[in-house]
Amino acid sequence: MTVTTTVVPARSAWSALVRTGETLTITDLHGNQAVDFLAYDAHDTAVRYSAPDTIHAQGNIFLTTGSVLMSNEHTPLMTVVEDEVGRHDTVGGACSKESNTLRYGHHTWSQHACVDNFLAEGAKYGLGKRDLVSNINWYMNVPVEKDGTLGIVDGLSAPGLKLTLRAERDVLVLVSNCPQINNPCNGFEPTAVEMAIAEAGDR
Repeated sequence: MTVTTTVVPARSAWSALVRTGETLTITDLHGNQAVDFLAYDAHDTAVRYSAPDTIHAQGNIFLTTGSVLMSNEHTPLMTVVEDEVGRHDTVGGACSKESNTLRYGHHTWSQHACVDNFLAEGAKYGLGKRDLVSNINWYMNVPVEKDGTLGIVDGLSAPGLKLTLRAERDVLVLVSNCPQINNPCNGFEPTAVEMAIAEAGDR
């Protein structure tokens, strides 16, 4: 079995090419850590994860086992094949300096944010701000309240819980191990997560 494993430190970015049939397993090592996630066709990054297409295809704003991550061409990029948590967010978005300032006050402007991570990591592949789209937040708990507003509340995860995605084509994955400290998505203390890529047939 060939498995490549990387521990992504708290607040850090990570990226990898996951080839067709390979699996990517994300492990929440310490519990209650949001993992912001984007996926692109590795051979044509204009084809990328689409939240509207994915939500439409699933008939659900939450992701779990069996959910297919769809592209803006309504074609499959990755499939969730195992999930020990049960529900993941598609609508909460990535934190940024601008959103932090709006939500939590101007004193948060200097805090590192997921958009910073995505821009720095994406630049390695020629991606820029116009290539950032609405992302997935693995492990993040964003319920829809009765009045239609979104909450950001304590996560449903626990130390060691995993989810596994299978690549349906060669994909470029960008990850921001969320640095947010102003809401409960990381338990107010960001922690490390693990990424493991296994070759097709090795699981």
